[in-house]
Amino acid sequence: MPQVTGNLADALATVVGSAHVLEDPELRAPYERDWSGRFGAESRLVVRAADASEVAAVLRMCRDSGVAVVPQGGNTGLVGGSVPRGGEVVLSLTRLTSLGEVDMTTAQVEAGAGVTLAVLQKHAGAAGLDAGMDFAARDSATLGGIASTDAGGLVAFRHGTARARIAGLDAVLGDGSVVRRMSGLLKDNAGYALPALLVGSEGTLGVITRVRWKLVVPNPERVAALVPLDSIEAAAELLGILRTRVPSLEAVEFFLPEGLELVSSYLGVDPPVDGAAVYLIVEAAAPFDPTEELAEVLPEDALVADDTASRRRMWRLRESHTEAIAAAGVAHKMDVGVPLTALGEFLAHVPDVVAALAPEARTILFGHLADGNVHVNVLGLDDDGDAVDEAVLRLVAELGGTISAEHGIGIAKAPYLGLVRAADEIEAMRAIKRALDPSGLLNPGVVV
Repeated sequence: MPQVTGNLADALATVVGSAHVLEDPELRAPYERDWSGRFGAESRLVVRAADASEVAAVLRMCRDSGVAVVPQGGNTGLVGGSVPRGGEVVLSLTRLTSLGEVDMTTAQVEAGAGVTLAVLQKHAGAAGLDAGMDFAARDSATLGGIASTDAGGLVAFRHGTARARIAGLDAVLGDGSVVRRMSGLLKDNAGYALPALLVGSEGTLGVITRVRWKLVVPNPERVAALVPLDSIEAAAELLGILRTRVPSLEAVEFFLPEGLELVSSYLGVDPPVDGAAVYLIVEAAAPFDPTEELAEVLPEDALVADDTASRRRMWRLRESHTEAIAAAGVAHKMDVGVPLTALGEFLAHVPDVVAALAPEARTILFGHLADGNVHVNVLGLDDDGDAVDEAVLRLVAELGGTISAEHGIGIAKAPYLGLVRAADEIEAMRAIKRALDPSGLLNPGVVV
């Protein structure tokens, strides 16, 4: 391996090529701020590795130079976990785009960390299978980032989060050593399950370079419905009925009148329904037409979409929330999980909690009802909006929830981890971090 004898950038260029070591501020800029717009700082430089051996060499060189590294995939994060805090090297993984043939005997496929979810979906579809995961950032989010944050998305209710989809992975630890576990065996309990530990570790324990992804058999027949309801309690009651009487149920999403108004204005369309307290988008998918199965349990005023164009228009009302919020300003985003028994109380109290500290702020709530996952977005806060974040996260903890259901802890929520994890558990996390990254090279300040 080339040694660092002088300038780090020059040394890294001998590994990845000079075109992939970015020092110019304008070239670095897209890598230095996350999608939320709230987090980021100047990096020392950006290095774009092409494979696991280059990743290992980069990490060794940065370790020998005493320079911290921030691993980055598609940079679609919202909690500051994949952007620099000031002076780190950003290690971009978007060039790791290898994609193997689908193994039809196991319904698995090997893919580089830089492969986007949309590319995986298309690749799986060509083999007659499905990725078993979907969300709005599919065109940008990469599998390495999805794995490192244990992302969920729209169909996690049916197919699980990234942890359920990953059959194996390759990763490089902070000292440049490599973990390889790509057999894809269903049963393999020989020692510690290091891949399971690395999934969800947000790049603090190792850099995931390749995954073996478990695919699912697609359900070609689909139907969706937009359901207006009088309360979140009514929505929870309907969810219980859907779970037990609609085996083909795949997704149950919710949004509120404030979100529908914002999205309709952003898209320039009239809302298809109004006047409700909460709106659900319910989708069922099966080998057979599930329309009758779903329609039997829906209220009479539900709008049913049984063709592709109508379903896409309906889903656009939910998936455009993030874009519409971003267009309205820089929001404080808190992706949280709340027990369904407490969801009504949480949704009722969040606007009051925000208003008590920031009367002029605007709160937009939406999320995955079946998972109890709420995306809290607060617009109109000044730079001192951390008090609002803390108040909302304390409410989550008081109700028995989690301060991070998706996206991870990152920088944004690291100060609040103690709200939902005991001191002994946090110390155990720190011990694991010290064991796998003794020099503290990887993503410092994230999670713990």
